[in-house]
Amino acid sequence: MAVNTGNRRQSAYRESVYVHGNTARKLELVPAYEERRQERRKVSPRTRKNRERALHMNIGSVLSLAIPMVGAALILTAYLTLQSDITNSIKNIAALESTLNNLKMDNDENYSRITSSVDLEEVKRIAIQELGMQYAQEGQIIRFNGEGSDYIRQTGNIPQ
Repeated sequence: MAVNTGNRRQSAYRESVYVHGNTARKLELVPAYEERRQERRKVSPRTRKNRERALHMNIGSVLSLAIPMVGAALILTAYLTLQSDITNSIKNIAALESTLNNLKMDNDENYSRITSSVDLEEVKRIAIQELGMQYAQEGQIIRFNGEGSDYIRQTGNIPQ
């Protein structure tokens, strides 16, 4: 057993790595990795030329990018202008509706005031006694067929 233990210690000693000093040493690159790296760097002249051409922008590529950008900017500007116009129209409509409601309320108040101040019996008395008006007789009333409108225009004499 003791022999076995000694072999373990010796193998453990061989497998352990000690670094002397306070810094780690730089490792050298593996030659196979360096060769693969060199192979990747070798590029055909045609490929290099295509890469250089792709890096440079010519007038055609600039215009092909600039024209859609200008178009998008114009469309967005028009959209924002229309949106602003719609918002202003909505505010204007709300103000006009408020004014209309105020005018309707004033009109209703004036109508109520006028109708409550008029005494219809007094109007009837003045019309009959002072002005000599009479109620229409049976033969004096002419009836017209209404066409759904409350307005009738007289274009000729009414027959007797």
